[in-house]
Amino acid sequence: MPAMGVKVRTFAIALDTEALGGYSSGDRVSGQVLLEVSDWLPAASLRLEAKGCARVNWSDKTAAPSPVSAPSYREEVVYLQHRQSLREATGDQDCFVLQPGKHEFPFSFQLPQGPLVTSFKGKHGSVKYWVTAILERPCVPNQIVKTEFPVTSQIDINAPNFLASVSKSKEKTIGCWFFTSGPISLSANIERSGFCNGEAIPIYAEFENCSSRLIMPKAAIFQTQTYLANEKTKTFRQMIANVRGNHVPSGSTESWNGKALKIPPVTPSILDCGIIRVEYSLAVYVHIPGSKKLMLELPIVIGTIPYNSFGSRTSSMCSHFSMDMSWLQLALPEQPEAPPNYADIVSEEDLARQFPSLPQADHLEHEFGSPIFAYIQEFRFQPPPIYSEVDPNPTFTEETQCEVSFDI
Repeated sequence: MPAMGVKVRTFAIALDTEALGGYSSGDRVSGQVLLEVSDWLPAASLRLEAKGCARVNWSDKTAAPSPVSAPSYREEVVYLQHRQSLREATGDQDCFVLQPGKHEFPFSFQLPQGPLVTSFKGKHGSVKYWVTAILERPCVPNQIVKTEFPVTSQIDINAPNFLASVSKSKEKTIGCWFFTSGPISLSANIERSGFCNGEAIPIYAEFENCSSRLIMPKAAIFQTQTYLANEKTKTFRQMIANVRGNHVPSGSTESWNGKALKIPPVTPSILDCGIIRVEYSLAVYVHIPGSKKLMLELPIVIGTIPYNSFGSRTSSMCSHFSMDMSWLQLALPEQPEAPPNYADIVSEEDLARQFPSLPQADHLEHEFGSPIFAYIQEFRFQPPPIYSEVDPNPTFTEETQCEVSFDI
């Protein structure tokens, strides 16, 4: 059959420009299936399939005498399933025919509105999203092309639970029985627990060495991958960044006042998947020669929406201000009172009082020798009385005091 010898020169999928950082829930994925043939090409159908799922797979070699008989654990959770026909035969025809040359078949579909897990590839599992184009031809095996696309689950580190500070402290005594030296103490603090890729974590820590050994303070960011399948759990842990301080001699202390540890490009935290979890922690520890390290870990979350210091501080100040000023609601009346009448404040006697006539402006200008820009009227009311220790209007004297009696 001549069609069997037709050469397909190009068969590919081209996605339109994707959003920065990948697609998110509810986004529309669009693109074209590109097909170029050298001659007339009969085909039964051209369809598109999109799928996204999380998969885990590992073998427990410690539970079997040989690697061949080791039990395997597998699990899958599907997040996206979509099918779309791009071209198919019409009527009673079994196929359609494509003319020689280049062809483009556009497609478009929307991601689910529900939460989607961030794309990830780990030690024992992955989260992937992909688009597959399938070309069916008579008497010829199907031709398949596949293209992955990234999906990101948005994590806003400006959420209140990520803005709270985290602090811990720990102490360790070196030695055994009666041969012990002084303790080594460690305390660490971070101002918040939410960060983004490329951001530097300021670390505040205190190291006190009361032992007889020379210690080295260090800090590191650890990524912990947890996989679940068939009620079994598999964990993989790796260091992704670290920093060290200066040696602390015996009887000395070391302080970190915002020592920076930069986060490298890594997958954001995955906290909403049933079979894969990706978590991060900041470990601050002390390396002790000849002994186990003294370590404490502060949990952190790596998100996608950067920290907005101004917005967070403004929101905090506004909430604090509204809380402090809430007592005004109890003091203010429901209906505001009208201002008092002027006649109630100034008596008729004051109104009837005769005031001396004011000099004319021309006469004042002649006396002062310059124009008068303002003239302050003398005070209308009498000045306050002169201070005296003798009460001019006594209401309780010694004579009246003698007349007071008490009935027992």
